[in-house]
Amino acid sequence: MRKQTNMQEVKALARSFLMFDPEPTELSPLVVKHPFTDSGIVGIRTPDGEYAIGNIMENSEDLQVWRKQVSRQIDSADSVMQIAYMLTNSYSIGFLKYVQSYLDKTDFSQLLGYLWVCTEAPNSDPNLSKIQMLNLFRKADPAVLMDETELQQFRQLEDLVTVYRGVTSHNADNVKALSWTLDRNKAAWFAHRFGEDGTVYEAQIPKQHIWALLNSR
Repeated sequence: MRKQTNMQEVKALARSFLMFDPEPTELSPLVVKHPFTDSGIVGIRTPDGEYAIGNIMENSEDLQVWRKQVSRQIDSADSVMQIAYMLTNSYSIGFLKYVQSYLDKTDFSQLLGYLWVCTEAPNSDPNLSKIQMLNLFRKADPAVLMDETELQQFRQLEDLVTVYRGVTSHNADNVKALSWTLDRNKAAWFAHRFGEDGTVYEAQIPKQHIWALLNSR
């Protein structure tokens, strides 16, 4: 872990992600996969300064203009988090995997907490295994990873904690994941969302094996 975050390297990595080709989906160009946009229809600024709608899937000039715009946003960022806010959820954990070596402990811990919460399925992200993800939490500063309220609640946990996890047919093979909740009703919500008749699992976990308590979602 660096003593000070190297923002030049962080921005260079972000620009590398920007150069990824947008991946089409069944709903293209409306819906695509890319580190900096979920849609192939984007706002661009024309040479005369007017705003227009661009199609980065079907018009190479629009793609070039859009990339230049996003690149300027990356260059003007004052912090790692400003760049993180620009990323789409599908690529967030991948960005964390490669950017961590450029970060100090504070920026790393803040980024890890934010991306874990905002990413839809971090437990099954192909970029980091569960062991690798767990090692990231072990390296983080709890006082930055959690806010004051979360940290206080974490410290007040009993030595043996009852936790719950709701799964559906989509993630039934991923019961032993890292995400659990103290609220059985919340686990039930996850088990039954999307109209699924899922299952709620209950476990008792020694507090020493709990690395973070995150309530922002």
